[in-house]
Amino acid sequence: MSREPVLGYLRGASTAGMGSRRTCLTDTRLRLRLRLATRRLALPESWFTTPSFTSPRELGHVRDNIEVPTYRDEAVVLRTHKLGEADRIITMLSRRHGKIRAVAKGVRRTTSKFGARLEPFSHIDLQLAVGHSLDVITQVESLDAFGEPLTENYPAYTAGQVMLETADRLVVEESEPAVQQYLLLVGALRALNGGTSDGIRPPTLILDSYLLRALAIAGYAPSFSACARCGVAGPHRAFSAALGGAVCERCRPAGAARPAPETLALLGALLEGRWPDTRHVPDHVAREASGLTAAFVAWHMDRNLRSLAHVER
Repeated sequence: MSREPVLGYLRGASTAGMGSRRTCLTDTRLRLRLRLATRRLALPESWFTTPSFTSPRELGHVRDNIEVPTYRDEAVVLRTHKLGEADRIITMLSRRHGKIRAVAKGVRRTTSKFGARLEPFSHIDLQLAVGHSLDVITQVESLDAFGEPLTENYPAYTAGQVMLETADRLVVEESEPAVQQYLLLVGALRALNGGTSDGIRPPTLILDSYLLRALAIAGYAPSFSACARCGVAGPHRAFSAALGGAVCERCRPAGAARPAPETLALLGALLEGRWPDTRHVPDHVAREASGLTAAFVAWHMDRNLRSLAHVER
């Protein structure tokens, strides 16, 4: 083998090495010139240094994926329905966030830790993680198990079902506070199980009181003393659900009911929560009051409550 190819190869390699050294020298000179320009323009030298590692906590989009915001609230479970193979969507009425629809993952499995606490009538304290479309329930603690005693009393159970459906229908907007509706529902469920402040009352009376007061909170307060149309002081003998309660003879529309004075007095006591005035109510008066309450609810809620047909009156 001759020397010429070898020498040519060595010359090419040395030339390549000189080119890389020249490139390094050029980069070094460029850095020096940039530093001099930095000092003249009073720019921070961090502009020309190698960028350091940025932790995920300093990046907003990464932080949102790592740290999911959570919140706690108290709520009453209104209804549930299945989602997928083992999950459920829970509809609740909460104290601070109003109506909430959240996903409970794996609650239909037998190994679920809090599946039994997320049944209708459950009064719970829970923690939720904020999701994209629906929040996710991560922790549940039971405050009151209203459903277990109600299952042994069919009239009270059907009355409770009407209360849950009414709360679900009246609170339309989700995540909007509805503190009065929440407190009224919890108080009514407690009265069904433990009685009112004046003792035990029939479930129908407690239900009628809840319906009238829930509609009043929603803006449909009935009038049982003054005329609902012209405001003339009563007592009056006619009742019109369309006009908003008792009406005088001059404002009475065709087909208006003529309840007994005792019935209107009972309805007024139920609306205001005067339970001592509801003692020893005759059966026919209670039935007439329940009929007027059902008609008033059906008129102002556009359609009948489905569970109201199962209530024994």
